[in-house]
Amino acid sequence: MEDNSSDILRQVRKIEIKTRGLSNEIFAGKYHTAFKGRGMAFSEVREYRIGDDVRDIDWNVTARSRTPHIKTYEEERELTLMLLIDVSGSRLFGTADKTKKNLITELAAVLAFSAASNNDKIGCIFFSDQVEKFIPPKKGRKHILMIIRELIEFVPQSNGTNISEALRYFTNIIKKHCTAFLISDFMDTDGEGGVNFADALNIASGKHDIIGLRVYDEREREIPDVGIIEFSDAETGRKVWFDSSSRRARRAYTENWEKNYEAVDSTLRRARVDNVPISTADDYVAQLIKLFSYR
Repeated sequence: MEDNSSDILRQVRKIEIKTRGLSNEIFAGKYHTAFKGRGMAFSEVREYRIGDDVRDIDWNVTARSRTPHIKTYEEERELTLMLLIDVSGSRLFGTADKTKKNLITELAAVLAFSAASNNDKIGCIFFSDQVEKFIPPKKGRKHILMIIRELIEFVPQSNGTNISEALRYFTNIIKKHCTAFLISDFMDTDGEGGVNFADALNIASGKHDIIGLRVYDEREREIPDVGIIEFSDAETGRKVWFDSSSRRARRAYTENWEKNYEAVDSTLRRARVDNVPISTADDYVAQLIKLFSYR
């Protein structure tokens, strides 16, 4: 038990060193620019200067002092960042340098440290086909390290995926407008070119600023010719044999993946949710910079 705890602490520390460095060097300024505060907050009253907007004149102070004064404002920067994190069984898959779970953990850590550098609160919702865990928004390094540790060692009660359930919970529990990253492989389609979470996404995106990070592994998109192999669905437990030596079978597999990909992409776009696909073999730094730049 002690060895396992020490191993987890080493993993947490390793992730902190890597992702905190990225946040400080690359993402802090871009995060600040991409995700605005809630609006303008009153700062102070000062004497009117030529060129100031007359609509900002504070008439009460002006009347008392008999000198024109105006109200000044500054950006109300503090945000709440929510991470909606898919912990379903399919996240354990990976054939490149890392599993989808590893990628999700690093993405969450980078975003959390970027938010912390801007003095924002960070909260989490872990979900499978149910809400598995809610971590209320708080500030501070200790809070972020707790989130990273949870991501590493958390064992969900269920293996399925229900994004609607997570979005409904998020909408109900977070009342004030916030920025939320939905980090998932989005394996929640109906198998007929549609998705199961469109309505919940439309409602949530109408209240909050939602961004989708779509994690996937290249072998989910394309299968090489390696003969007859057995597929096992990590979420349902269903197993099936697949003849990868058949070009037709491989093409049908890729076409099915692309159909589901397009269904998710069009659903996100219709809900005005910015999103970026990130493979386990990708440089996620470049993908996040790209995402931040076009916002």
